[in-house]
This record gives sequence, structure tokens and C-alpha cells, in this order.
Amino acid sequence: MKKYVLSLDAGTTSSRAILFDIKGNQVAVTQQEFTQIFPKKGWVEHDPNEIWITQLNAIKNVMKKASINSEEIDSIGITNQRETTIIWDKKTGQPVYNAIVWQDRRTAKICEELIAEGKEELFSSKTGLIVDAYFSGTKIKWILSSQLKLKERAHRGELAFGTVDSWLIWKLTAGNKHVTDATNASRTLIYNIHNGEWDRTLLEILDIPEKLLPQVVNSSEVVGMTSSSLFGGEIPISGIAGDQQAALFGQMCLNPGEVKNTYGTGCFCIMNTGSKAVVSKNKMLTTIAWKIDNKYTYAIEGSVFTAGALVQWLRDQINMIDSSDEIEALAASVEDSGGVTFVPALSGLGAPYWDPHATGAIMGITRGTNKAHIARASLEAIALRSRDIIIEMQKDAGIEFSNLKVDGGASNNNLLMQIQADLLNATVIRPKITETTALGAAFLAGLATGFWKSTTDLKKLWKEDRFFVPQPDIKTESIIRLWKDRVSRILS
Repeated sequence: MKKYVLSLDAGTTSSRAILFDIKGNQVAVTQQEFTQIFPKKGWVEHDPNEIWITQLNAIKNVMKKASINSEEIDSIGITNQRETTIIWDKKTGQPVYNAIVWQDRRTAKICEELIAEGKEELFSSKTGLIVDAYFSGTKIKWILSSQLKLKERAHRGELAFGTVDSWLIWKLTAGNKHVTDATNASRTLIYNIHNGEWDRTLLEILDIPEKLLPQVVNSSEVVGMTSSSLFGGEIPISGIAGDQQAALFGQMCLNPGEVKNTYGTGCFCIMNTGSKAVVSKNKMLTTIAWKIDNKYTYAIEGSVFTAGALVQWLRDQINMIDSSDEIEALAASVEDSGGVTFVPALSGLGAPYWDPHATGAIMGITRGTNKAHIARASLEAIALRSRDIIIEMQKDAGIEFSNLKVDGGASNNNLLMQIQADLLNATVIRPKITETTALGAAFLAGLATGFWKSTTDLKKLWKEDRFFVPQPDIKTESIIRLWKDRVSRILS
């Protein structure tokens, strides 16, 4: 009897495994953090083997925790940190270099050169993206140029590139499947989102051989089976989506104009635009929301690089709090931020500024400033950066949102959600299951196998937990005014 769908949430800081039942309830969850590697200023790496081992352990631990075997698992859905780039040897399965993480800025110079050569419009028209170090394309180019002979080996077809989903599927299928789905492909800067193909013109510009690339599949289809040696039996892998697209699906934002914001390591706001690839006039990204039955659903997206990572920074680098959960009580201990603004440009600034050289700043400090003011300013910063992109998105869509669906770990912070509602002057809605990224991957997987019959069935499973009604006042206006002024000062 197939009772569960297993969701693998391959995040930026941890590998998680979550079991969902037929009613969309979270049955069990396990998590293992992995090492963040910072070799140089602006560089962020992961060890791909550590990603695999922690993910494998998480799967085995969740099965043990729920006391189940592989025969009870209907299927596996995978959702992952996007843009993170891994290249490995097809024969040995060993990475040729560490994974270069989406936050990494080392290829900013390559991007500047492409822009100076007048290539940005070409990339943008084909991929829906801007030329930025955030995406995989320039990371691939950098790795292939980092060691002698890597480029030659790539041209000979000896190496494989993938985002984290591809890497995990390769490992889960014992090297039998080299695939990615359309959502992850659409974040590489080398995939044409209009005709659904790796773009040869762009590959030529970046000197990337097509032999290196995975096959692009639907977000919801059986793409392979896990090796029976791993879990005692084969399990179909039938759902794949980049984390933000998975969250959009998990939030059941199935109609054009519906929008969600995920509060994770970064903040990612994404809006369904249906069968139309809406070109942003306000520096948002046009991306693929999902591909089901060979049909594309598109979205526009804005990215905030530093959100939950800001709280981690206060915890790990500044030792201001012992655990991330403490931030809410500390911030709530003062009525306001005391005029302090925290511009959280710890990895440059994403949409709508797109300034890779911007650095973080805490402004407005006085003799009376204490750590509670900085904590509150940090929560305001996350909400303000989200507001930046939502305002631009509304312009692109030509509609004003009456509400915002939220998810991700930090959406459980009630103070942050209230601040967000006030700054947006819109109702913020949090679902009962805030693990919508993992849930979206599970939904995509179960939809492909018939575990769930249709999206109509899935819609019935989405339930509201709490909503936050906006209560803006003069202080809110002052926060926004100070923010605009202070962000302008740090832009390069």
C-alpha cells in the first residue's frame, strides 16, 4: 500500500526529507545541515558529496522515524536551491570542483564583460533573466576555465553539469539519469524559455558544450527509479522543481495574478502569469513556473539575496542571538527600530537594483541604539526588500495585490509578518503548512503517479493558518522614506 510521498528539500544550508500523506499532512521530517565554504570574499561553495551524504542520511532517517519501508513510498519529489552549479565526472561520479552557490559573486566580472559587449539584451530576450553572477551559466564557464583540460574533457563528453536536482537524481539512480526540469533549466542563463531548448547561441558565447548538459524534463513526470541498493526497493522520482516554483505550486497559486513570497535564506516573490511569458519593465525576472504535460506555465519573480541569512549572520558572525528563534522576542522588546535602517546587502543587492558590488550597512545609529533596535531593523529590512520587489511586480502585472501568501521558515515569525502587512498595506496570509516548498515538490510527484488525481484535489488540501491585517501609521511612512534614502547611498 502506497501511503506517502517523500519530498527532498535540498536547501542552501541543509538537506531535508519530509513525508506527506494523502491529505497533505506532514508525517515526519528530518534535517541535516552541511558546511558553508567561503574561500574568498564574495565566494560561496558547498561540497557536492556532503550535499549527497546529508540528503541520503535525511531520507534514511525520515524512513526510520516514521517506521516505514520503501514499499510504502509512492514517489519522490525533489525541490532544490536553484542556480547552484555542480560539474562532475560521468565515469567516477566525482565532482571536479566544489558546488558554486547561487549567492556566489565571483563571476561578476564575466557578467560585466558580457554587458559591455552589448550581449545583455540577447540573453534577456531568450532566457527572461538578466546577466548576473546569480545564474548558473557564468559559473559553468568559470569552472571549465579554472583547471587545465576541464574544458577539453567537457567537449569530449566526459563531464556532466547539473543544478542540485540533477546531481541528486544522478546519485539516486546510480548514474543512470542525467536530467533537470524546465524550472531549473530556466535559471541557468543558457535555456531558451520560449522554445524550451538549450540555446546554442548562448552556449557558444559562454563556450559551454551541449554534451555537458542534462536532458530537460517535465516538472511532473516519472523520470527514473532510485537504485534498489539505497532503500531496499526502487522508488519512482516523479517531481522536480526549483524551490521557488515548488513553493508557488505548493501554495496553489495556479491562476495568473496569484503571488507568494518565501522567507528562507533569501526572499523570493513569484507571481503566476499563466501561458504568457510577461517581460518585466521593472527588472524582475521572467521564468518558468512549471512544465506539466509538456505545457509551460510562466511567472515573474523578484529575488532578495539576504533574508533569513541576515538573522544567521547576527547569530553566527555577531553573536547577537544564540538561536534564530530569539530574534522575534528581541525585536519585539522595543516599539520601533529607533531610526536604525539595516540595508542587508551581504551578497550584493538583487531585484530591482541588481548591484553585485553593493555592501551591507547599518545606518542611523545613535548613543541610545541597542541590539533590540538592530534586531527590529533587521526584520524591517527583510520586509522592506520584499516590498521593493512586490511594488515593481504590481507595476508589471498591472494589478494591485489585495493579499500575499507567505511561506518558508521565517514566515512563522509573527512580528515579521505584521511588519510586512503594514509596509505593503496588504493582508498577509500564512497557510497551515508553511513547508510549501517541500509540499509543492510532493504535489508534483504525486500528481505524476496518480497518488493525487488532479489539481482540484490538491486545492482542497491547502488551508489557511493565520492572516495579518495591515495597520500602517506615520512610523510606517517614515520607515519607507528612510529606507529609500539609505539604499540610494550604498548603490555603486
